Amino acid sequence: MKLTKMQSIKIVLTGGHAATTGIAVVEEIRRRAILKDSEIYWIGSLTAIEGSKISTIESRTFPKIGVNFIPITAGKIQTKFTKHTIPSLLKIPVGFIQAFWLLLKIKPKVTLSFGGYSSFPVIFWSWVFRIPVILHEQTVVAGRASISSAFFATKIALARLESQIYFPKNKSIVTGNPLMTNVLNIKNKTVLGKPPTILVIGGSRGSNFINDLVMEMAKSILVHNILIHITGERDFEKVEKFKDRLPPNLRINYKIYSSINPSEMGNYYSRTDLVISRSGANSVSEIIYARRPAILIPLPRTFLDEQVKNAKYAESFGFSSVFLEKDATPEVVLKEINRFLKDWNQLVRKAEEHLSQDTDASKKIVDLVAEYI
Repeated sequence: MKLTKMQSIKIVLTGGHAATTGIAVVEEIRRRAILKDSEIYWIGSLTAIEGSKISTIESRTFPKIGVNFIPITAGKIQTKFTKHTIPSLLKIPVGFIQAFWLLLKIKPKVTLSFGGYSSFPVIFWSWVFRIPVILHEQTVVAGRASISSAFFATKIALARLESQIYFPKNKSIVTGNPLMTNVLNIKNKTVLGKPPTILVIGGSRGSNFINDLVMEMAKSILVHNILIHITGERDFEKVEKFKDRLPPNLRINYKIYSSINPSEMGNYYSRTDLVISRSGANSVSEIIYARRPAILIPLPRTFLDEQVKNAKYAESFGFSSVFLEKDATPEVVLKEINRFLKDWNQLVRKAEEHLSQDTDASKKIVDLVAEYI
């Protein structure tokens, strides 16, 4: 049946650490005549880390693009006992009560989840209220929340075929990982910068390990390169103080940011010759699409070894290398940086041989959303 324009279509998005993926989908929704006037809600956590006051990228970003951000007091079952374990468990029933009332009030036509523990109560009540649920899994494997939510999902969109083994085949379809418009607009880089630019990304929350590693290597890197370092909020002050102690001729080449607006991410990749990064699903997707040589240092102890497998997936394209934390010494990583810059032209040519699976992912996911509206 052909859809006609309807009034006040309401769509709920939910998840954790999925701001860029969510933005990409919102951008595509706005491009669709039938959906562009939809009321879009994001239900998710207000803070990025249990026990901290650091706000999530979602809470800072979505209101600026016309998405109604609604915080939920979600808790999770932690794998390691800490002082936050009991308080987090006590939050779980609170999150379920909040999700119940929010869905009763919003009455969305469809719920789209990007995983994460804050999404589970929303998915559960959507299923109870017979609201179609589309679940998007971004990784090469699968997150705990996604596996737990699969029973309640109407359709499961997979970024990678490899994660099919964790989900019911009859519900699943491979769509790729949605990329923001500013990333999709990145042009191929064919000439190494003079001086080269190295971009350091520690993931959405920052990485203490990578920040310390970069500070140990900084003097050697900054002699001949520009270094753009996204530290995360927790370590920004520490890195800033380190920068202030550097000689002026090195300091001028060192650009540090606690975080950057996701809408500017494409601009940073466009300037970059080499990336040093964690290997979260979204970062890996962006690096592969941008075709930028990368040194990936996976976050250890992730569920199903998620980040290592994401990194190995990127490495299979031939222009990335992977170092586990135990092997990522300053000496080893500096040697790899020098090798990558020396062989940069060869690596970029190799990158051009591969097409990203994520180019049309936003369109495919919004097609699914439209089906259920």
